[in-house]
Amino acid sequence: MKEKSNLNGEIFDFYRKLDRRIFLDDEYKQYADVDQALPIGYEQTISQPSLVLEMTIQLQLNKKCKVLEIGTGSGYQTALLAQFAQEVYTIERIEDLSRKAQERLTRLGYQNIKFKIGDGSEGWPEFAPYNRIIVTAGAGRIPQELIEQLAVDGRMVLPVGEPGLQELVLVEKDERGNIKREPLGEVRFVPLVGKYSY
Repeated sequence: MKEKSNLNGEIFDFYRKLDRRIFLDDEYKQYADVDQALPIGYEQTISQPSLVLEMTIQLQLNKKCKVLEIGTGSGYQTALLAQFAQEVYTIERIEDLSRKAQERLTRLGYQNIKFKIGDGSEGWPEFAPYNRIIVTAGAGRIPQELIEQLAVDGRMVLPVGEPGLQELVLVEKDERGNIKREPLGEVRFVPLVGKYSY
């Protein structure tokens, strides 16, 4: 428990130091310290910082974790994942957003991130299984492919529900492959596009 508490403290410290302005276009940089979602183009948003922090903590990351992120977006959430995991595999369907995120994260010095441009709704089976999975877009239901790509003792955090309002759900897989779902509260995310869209 002490080790988990220490890690959460490290995550919080890094979160406070990570400059959100790096991940925003010029007209929105002035709002970087406001705890709300902001536009990043293409009808996509960067989530509010407190939610990014909460989702990161729920994953219970460690330096042995291989993480799959669905929705690179601006790269803000990706930076938090890469700081505390061994490897991050991140997928973004919008090429321009992915390219910008790659440039930002490369400038920050991260070398443990693999990027893919394409539909992430069915995961990235080539590198499965993943110890942790995070989805940053609202799905109509939990994608079966992501459950299959989640490793034993893995954790996945994703928003599930209707357009405009979802439930943030923690999914855990035990050593027998049984799945446990825990609701974490109401959230609002842009829709997941692909097989599991609304």
